[in-house]
Amino acid sequence: MSYSEAYLDIETTGLSRDFCYITVVGIYLVGDSHTDCVQLVGDEISAESILKALQGIETIYTYNGSRFDLPFIHSRLGIDIAEYCEHHDLMYDCWKNGLFGGLKKVEKSLQIKRKLPDVSGYDAVRLWWRYANNGDAAALATLIRYNREDIVNLKILKDILLLRLEEDYRV
Repeated sequence: MSYSEAYLDIETTGLSRDFCYITVVGIYLVGDSHTDCVQLVGDEISAESILKALQGIETIYTYNGSRFDLPFIHSRLGIDIAEYCEHHDLMYDCWKNGLFGGLKKVEKSLQIKRKLPDVSGYDAVRLWWRYANNGDAAALATLIRYNREDIVNLKILKDILLLRLEEDYRV
């Protein structure tokens, strides 16, 4: 199967690229008639595993990825994903449409639903440490579901923004 676009989001142990590390890399792969989800966790995360997942991708979409996700990956793993495929940061499209704040706030204003509405980025850090320190498999499962919602909702967000753009051109 071939995929033309991907949606990427990472979870980390904190905000510092120098002192924190990546715990989950979520990549939602989208083709003409099919999708797939790749989630790399802990020791599975490497430059090679990310590049393998992105093989053949033309465009990768993120939310605030140009300021967080891609620089974090570059700092921790030594790869610049933007060298391998076009990067499109949906946050800037949101700003152009008067949608400000983090991804969860934008989702809420656009009525994009979540199955885990009460889990935040801060909770993602805590879930990782519950797993890493105590072997809490349920915490890891919640973290993975949270990350999956992030990447799948990026596709929904992009589709809503494209629809708005098309409506603007019809006027």
